[in-house]
Amino acid sequence: MTALITRDELRQAIDAGSVTVLDTLGGAQYEARHLPGAVALVRADVDAQASALLPDRDAAIVTYCSNTACPNSGQVADRLTALGYTNVRKYREGIQDWVEAGLPTESA
Repeated sequence: MTALITRDELRQAIDAGSVTVLDTLGGAQYEARHLPGAVALVRADVDAQASALLPDRDAAIVTYCSNTACPNSGQVADRLTALGYTNVRKYREGIQDWVEAGLPTESA
């Protein structure tokens, strides 16, 4: 099971530049709104794109999707772990929680 990260912990990590954030929604949802600096990576693309997007298998990585009901972030996190990534956490509450807290987002 993937370790979790809180909103406050994630915000601090983003502000410090110490984490790669993965938006697991992709497509139009990513284009419209995503967490600051997030990179889109959906489950179907993990095997093909992970090594190029995430060359350091020990770097801090956080996955997120829309909210607690969305399975995408867990699926991507589990696949990354299976591929040998050692520091993957999941922001279970997702972008819905981030936006409701009034935190900034970006669009493509």
